Amino acid sequence: MAIKEFKTATKRLLDLMINSIYTNKEIFLRELISNASDAIDKRHYLSLTDEKYASSEEYHILLSYNKDARTITIKDNGIGMTYDEVINNLGTIAKSGSKEFIEKLEKAENKESIDIIGQFGVGFYSAFMVADEVVVKTKSNASEKGYVFTSKGMDTYDLEESDYNQSGTEITLFLREDTEDYQYSKFLDDYELKRLVKKYSDYVRYPIQMNIVHEEPVYDEEGKMTDEVTKEVVLETLNSMKPIWKKNKNEVSTEELNDFYKQKFNDYQDPLTTIFTNVEGLLEYSALIYIPQKAPYNLYSDKYEKGLQLYTKGVFVLDKCKELVPDYLRFIKGLVDSADFDLNISREILQQSSQLTKIAKNIEKKIISELQKMLKNDRDKYLEFFDAFGINLKYGLYDNFGEKKDLLKDLILFTTINGDNLKTLDDYVKEMKEDQKYIYFASGKNKQAVLALPQMDKVKSKGYDVLVLTDDVDEFMIQILHEYEGKEFKSINQGELDLVSDDEKKEIEEIKESKKDLLSKMKEALKDEVSDVVLSSRLTESPVCLVSGDGLSFEMEKVLNQIPNQKGVKASRILEINPKHELFKAIETIYEKDPLLVDDYAQLLLSQALLIEGIPLEDPVKFSNMMCKLMINNAK
Repeated sequence: MAIKEFKTATKRLLDLMINSIYTNKEIFLRELISNASDAIDKRHYLSLTDEKYASSEEYHILLSYNKDARTITIKDNGIGMTYDEVINNLGTIAKSGSKEFIEKLEKAENKESIDIIGQFGVGFYSAFMVADEVVVKTKSNASEKGYVFTSKGMDTYDLEESDYNQSGTEITLFLREDTEDYQYSKFLDDYELKRLVKKYSDYVRYPIQMNIVHEEPVYDEEGKMTDEVTKEVVLETLNSMKPIWKKNKNEVSTEELNDFYKQKFNDYQDPLTTIFTNVEGLLEYSALIYIPQKAPYNLYSDKYEKGLQLYTKGVFVLDKCKELVPDYLRFIKGLVDSADFDLNISREILQQSSQLTKIAKNIEKKIISELQKMLKNDRDKYLEFFDAFGINLKYGLYDNFGEKKDLLKDLILFTTINGDNLKTLDDYVKEMKEDQKYIYFASGKNKQAVLALPQMDKVKSKGYDVLVLTDDVDEFMIQILHEYEGKEFKSINQGELDLVSDDEKKEIEEIKESKKDLLSKMKEALKDEVSDVVLSSRLTESPVCLVSGDGLSFEMEKVLNQIPNQKGVKASRILEINPKHELFKAIETIYEKDPLLVDDYAQLLLSQALLIEGIPLEDPVKFSNMMCKLMINNAK
């Protein structure tokens, strides 16, 4: 027996591996299966040019366990190892830079952040997380002898010749005893091993097999079940091997894609659409993206986790890779498989990398491209999508100071006052009247509420269409857009609308000059509540309305005041009065008789405008008393 010492760097790594690095012990099986798959890959590659590596049997990976001996065995018929390869692959970290890596790892506060997989090949050492002792039997086609490696993860290991004569490698793990903190015995179970293979290694390209005992009840002559059972050992393949996303698109039916989605992502409905892509070149990856029919119940809660599943070479690595999904597409489901990812030592956390960023951008562009095609070619389907997830696109357009506005602006749909169908901004601009300068919009609970707004009088009389904004984010989104195809957005409830002729402007100015004392009196009466009282050019039928000055709108005021610690935000308020309405003429008459009464009427008009705008009165009792007072006075 040859007793050898681990290299210094390897001893230190083993200690860190067992005690510090891996947080999820169950991934040991994934690592050992991945190593077995790599060994078969190498043998198959060499067999193409060297006959001594040819195999007379199908490539496979065999799992087995023994409850009494507390062992798990992973066996492959891959390339195997020579004496020197055992020392290089198992007795030391073979690649350069190991010393620097260990020093960096020992100093790091977050050891999981260190990038090592693919550089040092340390997956084998994960076995010591669950095993007190590991025995490796191996034989290479390049060697006439087989060897056995034995280690307890301490300072030394044993390496000697053996009678193992099968090309490949067999790794046996002697499991640790159960503790209060961890039940290692759970790995000695058919169901658990099958679950781990399905979760992490389902798409390894070679069959992962295990002998499963099937028990069947024995029935008597009368067909009644007896206490006896018959046992049959069946060699089952545990993995599906070829991932659906690695197949050619024309090989996969819509039904298969839908079934995969429902099983994989626990949805009882088919997805609304599927995006299936394979990219080759400098950056290679496969992506299978699904857009659900309906939003998950918790999509907008703090507990919802966005992200795509991550695979590398068909091996499951991460369940929610959030870096692959922009927040406004948080509803998408799916996965990405690439060999180009930089992974950390436990393959559990991605490092930020240029590959990751490029793939994320490519996927985003692909999704937007598919949505654009859907909007153009299948409007009904897009309407279904927008009903479920349109709000997400709106937030995406507004987010980060409109970084995505050019990407998303043509995907937003709007209700408008003219017609029943939702319209894009492109639809709206193409239907604009010849004399129309702006894209008009108004906020309200629904289309009916907007149509009832007094500010709509002049716009409706012109026949102009108006975008109906019903979501909290809408006005913020419009503010970010600012204009579309050279047409600026204009709120019907903010600033001047510029919808009257020069003659009408002149007429209003003349009335304003002749009634300036009355207007000043009303403004003085409301000085604590409005910034101005003016004659309106936008009202034709209604007596009064409330508009905001440039900047913050009433809708924005409502939204911002809903944010914690953001109370007290207030838009500038301007009371507009229709100079041609009978009510204004009545106030003129009252002012001539008793100027003091104008204060009450001014308050009444403001309360009316506030209620129309949906802004609650600060003192409804005062408003009620004022109404009663005026009614009594008029009755006298």
